Amino acid sequence: MPTDFKEQHRRHDPKKGPLSRFTIIDASRVRAGPAAMRVFADMGARVIKLEIPPGAPGGDDMIGGRNHNLADYENLHRNKESLTLNMKDPAGLAILHDLVKRADVFIENFRPDVKDRLGIGYDALRALNPRLVYASISGFGQDGPYARWPGFDSIAQGMGGLMSVTGKPGEGPMRVGIPIADLCAGHFCAQAIMTALLEREASGEGQWVQTSLLEAQIAMLDFQAAQWLVDRKLPEQVGNEHPLTVPTGVFATKDGYLNLAAIGNAMFARLCEAMNLQHLVGQPGYESDPARVQNRDTINKTIGEVFLTRTTREWTELLLKVGVPCGPIYQINEVFDDPQVKHLGIAWPATVPGRGEVAFVGQPFRLSRYPRAQSPRLAPEQGAHTQAILNELGYPDEQIDRWRETFVV
Repeated sequence: MPTDFKEQHRRHDPKKGPLSRFTIIDASRVRAGPAAMRVFADMGARVIKLEIPPGAPGGDDMIGGRNHNLADYENLHRNKESLTLNMKDPAGLAILHDLVKRADVFIENFRPDVKDRLGIGYDALRALNPRLVYASISGFGQDGPYARWPGFDSIAQGMGGLMSVTGKPGEGPMRVGIPIADLCAGHFCAQAIMTALLEREASGEGQWVQTSLLEAQIAMLDFQAAQWLVDRKLPEQVGNEHPLTVPTGVFATKDGYLNLAAIGNAMFARLCEAMNLQHLVGQPGYESDPARVQNRDTINKTIGEVFLTRTTREWTELLLKVGVPCGPIYQINEVFDDPQVKHLGIAWPATVPGRGEVAFVGQPFRLSRYPRAQSPRLAPEQGAHTQAILNELGYPDEQIDRWRETFVV
């Protein structure tokens, strides 16, 4: 086998990004795994996405696929390569093994029994490449009573406690408007992979990193979980309010809504002064956050009536001037029209055939020595890189053609 594949991905290329020396084999599907790999792809790593060959039994019905939702597919799979490969076929499994020997990371989200049955479990691939970082994302963990349960974001939101503290009191549990369990599992997985790659620099060995939608969702409970674990206080739904501080939340204005976060006595005093409600400061029941929580409805009614006298913009300018955190509440289109959002440049411009000029959501961090590319590489067509990758591994065109005929690739 030629060595150019290995040499190519081991060589750091500053022009391609800070992670250009790493090659990742992405056998994950749906959202959590692809979201994790998007971080690496955007930072220059070579991410080879495995897809079922066209026409093969059990073809790729991935949620967010190109035929399902073009916008989602492009945003999720930009900067990646696509290799069609049937891992159930012995020849396809052999090709995967060739890739794994040269890769730094392998990521999957199969059920534990499925990946072992396919021969692509951690022990099998580690035997081929001891330096491999093997990453698994599951719904509920690699073992335990729920290990074989299918993992879906909304289920994890419910079982992870998020829905019990989301929404207004008395209206029942509420799912949040984004796939937060999927996305957080993906980002936590990316952190775990980064950690394992850093550790490998010292030990020389890879390892198995794992996360699950359930664990990710529970971790995101943060202070809400701490209220129960430490104080045995059961958090409840408070709608747009903050459970521990008052006044916070959404208030109607003359022309819309305002988000307010007047936390602590100093901010409360500044808020009251700006609203000509100085008489409230220090009153019994208003003297601290815990006291104000007990009188939430009275305080909100009082300041709510005053908020109706001015526009959102007028209140925002006035309150920010005196150091009270607040801001408008945007529709998605308004988010990307905001001057600060435009300044940050998180909307990543691209040209999509048939769509023209569009934009994707960029990574929410930046590196001083690696400015982001002017535009991302578009998500690949299914199997767009199959020929080139197999040629790099040393397979001749004739063999690849035979494999295509039998749906190996």
